[in-house]
Amino acid sequence: MLARILLLMTLLSIPGALRAEGTPAEKAGFASRLTIYLAKGAPDACGPGCDRWIAIEGQIDQDAAPRIRRFLAGVKETQLPIYLHSPGGNVEQSYVIGRLLRSRKAVARVGHTTATACSAGTQVDATCLKVKNAGGEVEAELTTRNAMCNSACGYLFLGATSREVAPDAALAVHNSRLVLRFRGDPPPQVVAEARQRRIASADRDRTAFIASMGISRELDALIRTVKYENLHVLTRAELYRFGIDTRPLAESMWKLEKEARPFVRKIAVLKKENGASFRMMEWRLSCESRKRVPLTFAGEIDEAATGKSTILVTADAGTDREVGGAPLRSGKVEIWRGSIDPDMVKAILASRSLHVRETISMPDDKTDMTKFDIDLTGLASVWTQLKSSCALSTLNPISPWPATLPNAGTTPPATPSP
Repeated sequence: MLARILLLMTLLSIPGALRAEGTPAEKAGFASRLTIYLAKGAPDACGPGCDRWIAIEGQIDQDAAPRIRRFLAGVKETQLPIYLHSPGGNVEQSYVIGRLLRSRKAVARVGHTTATACSAGTQVDATCLKVKNAGGEVEAELTTRNAMCNSACGYLFLGATSREVAPDAALAVHNSRLVLRFRGDPPPQVVAEARQRRIASADRDRTAFIASMGISRELDALIRTVKYENLHVLTRAELYRFGIDTRPLAESMWKLEKEARPFVRKIAVLKKENGASFRMMEWRLSCESRKRVPLTFAGEIDEAATGKSTILVTADAGTDREVGGAPLRSGKVEIWRGSIDPDMVKAILASRSLHVRETISMPDDKTDMTKFDIDLTGLASVWTQLKSSCALSTLNPISPWPATLPNAGTTPPATPSP
């Protein structure tokens, strides 16, 4: 009779194996054990009125679920948002944690938490991990830029009842690679049969989990097509179609870019009304020129639109003041550059939303109008940083435009494929 079979798995993205081992490129910058802690940031750091959140980061190890359960049992504020930043890990543990988040009706987002006490370190060195695991609140900063929830981390994310992936973050999947280790020297046929049974079992478990979370079967079908050696970053359309992030408008945080001529920007993706595709947009405020502040908008052109467009914006605190004009087309994007006076700046900084109205003239003399709001939460804080950076700036010409406007069909990956 056969010797006892030991089944070991590799660290995957969203695979069908029990355990996954990531490549060095994936694991770089991540702790080898899943870490969870309570973070506290600046006012509105995690949204309007939100300055505290739960950070879950690192590789999902084989003992992760009990630690997460114990930690969450001690946090009575069940609706604190949970920010995930992980390359993946143990799949069985991720199922358990995902179901735990579902029972908690958790709010999950993909985001990277940086402990301020570890600013001189790597965030995963022994000293920093001691700070994060000490208990209590950890002063921190939060960003969605280049944050990732890959592989088995996706199961944690699917477990939440509210899920948000910012346009500058990534949720990536791939299939698993199964490694079987035997004691003894079983015949090749026995090894092949054991492998086949184990893969089938892992596939069934993954299919059942995805279905139980209310996610489309299309996600499971997609995972089966992505080789372990690759990573597929879910596009905005896929996130929406699969039922993962169903917001018609998703936005990044306001971010200061410390270039030769600094600026602050926000990226947003907006679902087109007559279809399932999304349009990528970017907003910028730049260093002041005398008493005017440059404001720039760039957006992907709707190829179905044939008429000229006009963009007009107002702010909550100054609805009587309106700025905008007709964008110029440059390749597949349209760009509008203007400037606003100090009073308009004050109105924007005192507002929660920027109200946008886009009008496209049609050949039959009719117009097609789209309205949406851009969230201004967090802008006041980075605006203060921008003014300080501008004072030190050489005021060189602004960087090429739009330098980093991604394709609306894809989310920029946070890490190279393994």
